[in-house]
Amino acid sequence: MVLVQCKTADKEAWDCLPVAPFAHVFEGHPSFCCSNCSAVIALKDELISKSFSGRDGRGYLMHSAVNVRMGNKEDRPLLTGVHTVADVFCVGCGDRLGWYYHKASDQSQKYKEGKYLLERERLVKDNAWTLEG
Repeated sequence: MVLVQCKTADKEAWDCLPVAPFAHVFEGHPSFCCSNCSAVIALKDELISKSFSGRDGRGYLMHSAVNVRMGNKEDRPLLTGVHTVADVFCVGCGDRLGWYYHKASDQSQKYKEGKYLLERERLVKDNAWTLEG
């Protein structure tokens, strides 16, 4: 049994819920999985944008993620300004998958708050689907 962090209505509050490791709660649905251990990380339907840059290349902005562990908050200079972020790690294997946006200092970047940047190279698509466009 592992603990999974799930966002609540209050974006600063987190609940830990016990789930079975690699529980395919999205079985049969198009999803993103960890490229190292195949843990389900997010549904395709949670994808907001494919036009983001991660630490190691292209990234996806996502509404939510599961089976991740949150690191410590830090202020980090990114391409669009300084943001308060926390790295997110796969609970299955510990690989860093991207980060969670806690706070954006620039008003034009506030839409990112409470969302995840997941690095494309750290994910695989599951259940035979493609990204169009």
